[in-house]
Parts: sequence; C-alpha cells; structure tokens
Amino acid sequence: MRAGPWAGVLVAVAMGGAACSSTPAAAPRAQSAPPAVASPAPSEPRAAASLRLPGGALSEDQRILHALNRLGYGPRPGDVERVRRMGLAAYIEAQLDPDRIADPALEQALAAYPVLDQTPAALVRAYPPVAPQVRQKIAQGEMSRREAALMYPPERRPAVITSQMQAARVTRAVLSQRQLEEVMVDFWFNHFNVYAQKGAVRWMVPAYEREAIRPHALGRFRDLVRATARHPAMLFYLDNWLSTRADLVIPRGPNAGRVVGLNENYARELLELHTLGVDGGYTQQDVQEVARCFTGWTIDRPQQGGGFRFRPLAHDRGAKRVLGQVIPAGGGVEDGERVIDILVRQPATARFIATKLARRFVSDDPPTAVVDRAAAAFQRTDGDIRAVLRAIVTSPEFWSPEVYRAKIKTPLDLVASAMRALDGRIASADGAPDALGGGGVALAREVARLGEPLYEAEPPTGYPDRAEAWVNTGALLGRMNFALGLAHNRLRGTRVELAPLVAGADRREPAQVLDRLIVAVLHGEAGEHTRAVLTAQLESPEITRTTAYDRVSRDTDVEKLTALVLGSPEFQRR
Repeated sequence: MRAGPWAGVLVAVAMGGAACSSTPAAAPRAQSAPPAVASPAPSEPRAAASLRLPGGALSEDQRILHALNRLGYGPRPGDVERVRRMGLAAYIEAQLDPDRIADPALEQALAAYPVLDQTPAALVRAYPPVAPQVRQKIAQGEMSRREAALMYPPERRPAVITSQMQAARVTRAVLSQRQLEEVMVDFWFNHFNVYAQKGAVRWMVPAYEREAIRPHALGRFRDLVRATARHPAMLFYLDNWLSTRADLVIPRGPNAGRVVGLNENYARELLELHTLGVDGGYTQQDVQEVARCFTGWTIDRPQQGGGFRFRPLAHDRGAKRVLGQVIPAGGGVEDGERVIDILVRQPATARFIATKLARRFVSDDPPTAVVDRAAAAFQRTDGDIRAVLRAIVTSPEFWSPEVYRAKIKTPLDLVASAMRALDGRIASADGAPDALGGGGVALAREVARLGEPLYEAEPPTGYPDRAEAWVNTGALLGRMNFALGLAHNRLRGTRVELAPLVAGADRREPAQVLDRLIVAVLHGEAGEHTRAVLTAQLESPEITRTTAYDRVSRDTDVEKLTALVLGSPEFQRR
C-alpha cells in the first residue's frame, strides 16, 4: 500500500490548488455513528457559558468538529455528542479555564516520565554528560567509543531526557482533557523556542516548559516574556548568559585578561521573534540598546544545572534609549524588566501576536478583521491571552466555511488526531528503563520521522505553522506509512481497536466497511473526489483480500482501508 492515491490531491489542496475545495462537501451521514469506545469525557462546565458565538453557514455538528480540531487535537469517538450535550460555548469556556478540568488519566500516564518534575541539577546528576577526560581519551585514541558507551548505560544517557519530554508531549496531546492548554503550550514553545541539542539546554528543557511556558500559556503575555527571558534555557540558547558590558575584562581564572563584551543574539530575537515582529519598526540601534539592558543576566554554573543569576559587575549601567524611551543610567536587573514592559505595550507587538494566533487557529493567511479584533483585545486587556483567544473564537471569520478543514495538520497534529480518532491507547513502558519502551516514545518517533522532532527545532523560529512546510510527496508517503503502522498496531506500546468503528458493517462487503469508516473517522464528511478515490481502491486485492482466481471477497482488510481514510485530504486537514 503506497501513498500514491492521495499524493497529488493533498499537495494541490495544501498549496491552494483546485483538486479539492477548501471546504469538502459534507456527505450524507451514513445511518448512525458507530458505538463509541469508552474514553474520557470532556469535563462538564461549572457555570453557564458567557461566550456569545456568532452564527454562520456551518451546521452545529460542523461547528463542534471545527472547535475540536482547532482548539485541540481532534475528537475521540463520542466527543461530538458530548460537546453537543454540554453546549459548544460551554465547552470552549471550560477549555479556556483548564485549571478547573480534572485530568487523572493523563496524570497517571505522565508518571512514566520522571524527568518532567526534576530540576536541571538533578537531571545532570541522573543523566550526566560525557566527562571531559573521557572525550579526551577518545580523541587521543586511548579509548574506543564502545568502551566509553559501556560507562554510560542507555538508561543514564542524556538523550533519555529529550526522549521522555517528546513522549510526554505526544501523550498529553492524545490523552489530555485540557486540549486547548496543550495546543497553547505547543504554540508558545515554538514562539519562544529553545533547541534541546545545544549544550546545557538539554538538562534545562523540562524546567523551561514546566516553569516558563506551561504556567503562562493562557495567562498574560508579559509574564511569558519575563519567564522565558530569565530562564537558563533561553539565556544559554541565545547566548545572553555570556553577554557583558563592552569594557568588562575577566579578572582571574584561565581566561584572565580576556575582554568579553556584548552579545546581541537574545536582544535581536526578543524584538524580531518574541514581541514586535520583523516589521515592528525597531532599528539596529534598538537591538544594541536592548542587548545592553540585558547584560549581566546570566546563569549560575550552567553545566551543573544552576539557575538565573544577575551579575552587577557585568551589567552596563549607562543610560539607554529603546524605541525612543529613555532608561536612566545606574540601573541593574530592572533595566531588562523595563525593556520587557516597553515592548509588550507596543501596538506592533499586539498585532504580531494576534497575527500568529490567528494563523494557528483560523488560516495560514488570516483575515484582517480577525487579526484586528485579536490585536484590539490584546491592547485592551494588557496582553491577556484568554481575551485574545475569546476575540478569535467569537469572530465570524473563525466559523466561516472558507476556513473549515483548511489548515494542514503538522506532524504532531496528525499523530495525535489519528490516535484520538481511532480511540488509541498508549501503553506504559512495560518495565523498560526510564520509559524508553512506552507508547509515547513510539508516537514521538513517528512525529520526528514526519519532520517535527519535538524540542529539536534548531532555529529560534521553532517549527512553522504553514502548509508549505509540511506538504510534499515525500512527507505524504511518510504520513501514509504512519497510518498503516498505526492501524495495524505495529507501533510499540500503542493499541487501536477498529472493530467498534465498523460495527454493523458486513466485512465481506468493502463498501459497507468504507461507509462506516467515513462516518467514524471523517464524521461523514468525505468530498466527492475523496469518495471516488476510496471507492476505486475497493477493487484492489489488497483491500478485498482476493486473488486473481477468486473474485469473491473473503474479508475486507479493515486496517488498510482505515489507513487510506486517515490519508485522505479531509483527515490531513483540520
């Protein structure tokens, strides 16, 4: 089974071609939906919803599907019915207040990943880097790499940290009842990206997400900027921990007499990527002035997992001017705090953040009207992220048929939504050291194979949120291979049961099986072209399990047919 039937169609759709419309025609719903497999239900809201959602051309079920796909990682069987009972506005309000949503199943699953709760210092001790003397012996030929590997068993190598973090991220996307929170954590981690493979950052990433990103994902933007600016992971990744006043001379030690000087990396990315945007109206002089404000913001013993430290002797105490605003001479750590306050209040910042959020939740090229509303909400509420999201989901543009199923799924979106659509289960590590054998690790590897190794985006831009980054023939082949592996239960530590999805269909009749899968996986929404492609595949011996000499179908290959449905343009979009 190859990705051939879908490759041309998906590329055309993603790149704006006419092979399929951006809004697939909804097929008639086939009888009733198959019985839902037991799965956690969305938590009931504690209070009546206050959101006033606009009307539009989408049906109520389409609106629910749209919300589940955009504000989360797609529906599990039965989720549409549950949200219908809750009320769509009430469901969205509940997602905007995740602290009130109990998530015991997820908490139990995350217990398999101990690195999530450990400090950088504890991680350095538990998963130590290769000692300098060992590296020297290898370089000099006094020790083989195999001998060195024996000194560091797999369960104690630093790579375990990233593997567990990746597994936990996918596990959260699949299992969490706080779906919007997980989407926002992924969004903000890419916005304030750090690269886990850069030096000491590997040991800092769990704390970075736990302390700087997750607590503020639906809070105030200013708090996000402050938390990331002070975090050792960001300070190390963008080299600000090395930045000092221009005339600082190291007084002692092996580098005594060396002039260190200003490093502009963090200042530039703070302006260009974190706040104002590349067209935000700042100058190179502003970059230099911002860099001066952050001199002395450093890390206490970074290779040992130390925390934030401000070194007054390294700080430039002169006066600075940022975007025309004077920061008086004689300041200290508060100079950097003052810069953050200046930047987050700029109209350019409001528009830049509003545009990125609208791109994530509405379309690759979001309508100006929804960006205007989101930016106005940002400025009116002093950067309240919940308020910005409310402005987006209460905009008519969010519910427009033109944006329904119009966003191509990223690899993480695809893997998580496929697991959820098939009501997949994630098994524990079965005794493997440090959770390396669990289903979360296998799913994270699939995300990586599809081009998005989590926490390993090297540039400060993080992973992109546009279709062209994820759609090409090679990527589509990988997506189909993932679907085949998932449907056939070949991914270690994961399990899907397809029988409930096709309940009531005669497996000797491939057309009946296909109808049930379209209802279960695509919620009955297969466009005319998709149905034609899928129906043509029903004649394949690979699907009907027949031979050239026996044209009577013995048993439909439900696994392969499920993979084809997962590979359809309708499922590849959200």
